[in-house]
Amino acid sequence: MSKIIVPILEVKQPVGSFYLGVIEARDLVAISFSDIRRTDGRDLERYIGIQRDLSEGRVSEIKKYVKNVDACFPTGIILAISNEHVELTTTTEGFPALAVNRASDIAKIIDGQHRIAGFEGFEGEPFYLNVTIFIDMELEDQAMIFATINLKQTKVTKSLASDLYEFAEARSPQKTGHNIARLMNFKQGSPLKHFIKILGKSTGQELESITQSTFVDRLMKLISREPMQDKDLIKRKRTPARAISVDEQRKLLFRNLFIDEKDAQITMVLWEYFSAVKERWPVAWVDRSKGAILGRSTGFAALLRLLPEVVVRITASPLDRDSSIIDKGEFLAILNLIRINDDEFVSIKYLPGSSGEGKLFTDMLSYIEGKPKRW
Repeated sequence: MSKIIVPILEVKQPVGSFYLGVIEARDLVAISFSDIRRTDGRDLERYIGIQRDLSEGRVSEIKKYVKNVDACFPTGIILAISNEHVELTTTTEGFPALAVNRASDIAKIIDGQHRIAGFEGFEGEPFYLNVTIFIDMELEDQAMIFATINLKQTKVTKSLASDLYEFAEARSPQKTGHNIARLMNFKQGSPLKHFIKILGKSTGQELESITQSTFVDRLMKLISREPMQDKDLIKRKRTPARAISVDEQRKLLFRNLFIDEKDAQITMVLWEYFSAVKERWPVAWVDRSKGAILGRSTGFAALLRLLPEVVVRITASPLDRDSSIIDKGEFLAILNLIRINDDEFVSIKYLPGSSGEGKLFTDMLSYIEGKPKRW
């Protein structure tokens, strides 16, 4: 049986000895398996396995990510291997190593199943991963390590991740979103001044109601269908595809401005639009009492969804020229068609979350289209 040579360092801790190693991703895919936690059909009270079911959405994201020019997985994948499948050896350079049998289902994944699944079918250059290998580890210890990793770690908030794009040198939809969020939140005169929770945490400002990640995520929907792919292309010194068709230009309202590096124009469109919103509904826009929704995430998300529909009724040309700035008065003329009063933007009518956002968007659009719904 052929062997996979894994260079290692031995680590001794209270749980016992284990090994830190380096293995090529395709080799790891070939030998690993997940012990999915499930119920035994004969006894619903008996559980076997320690892992959770794979999230197909997460795996799909990783499959795209591993193709990026700056893809990186710095944290180790944890494996448990039976002693019958490994032996101590040395590399050709004389460094300590494990010789692991090249056979399927011999390395049980304790942590890292989504990362490994993300490399299934990978065809790029060799991609090496760092692994932690336990030999003949008891199932109880496997379960305890899995539980400790997944219960004790503190996850990075999406807003913090957005803010860290400030340090990126290359352009990306994410960095553009971050920069615009900060400008709109701090610039004097902005209709969104102090609305945004930078890093996702409140600083005590009275109007703070929208997380930075919500702002960035919603804005990126008007820039790109594949933000990570665009980021990767730009880092490779390639230009992402422009929005060409009328439908694309409508849905990806800011794409061509982004590709042309006209972030200032994107900001000005948002500035004028939300200034018109503030003037159209002055009470609801700053109302932070219980149940008020216009100046919170539900209202903000619905208003950004509505923006392309408003723009298309003001100008037939796409937003990709210097003359494409629309002023507050033009926006206001369209928003005045929406016969929803300040006191109607309440959670009892527009529930928090996607359902309330969708209903608010639909109600506003019905007025713009001249087909108001009756309630």
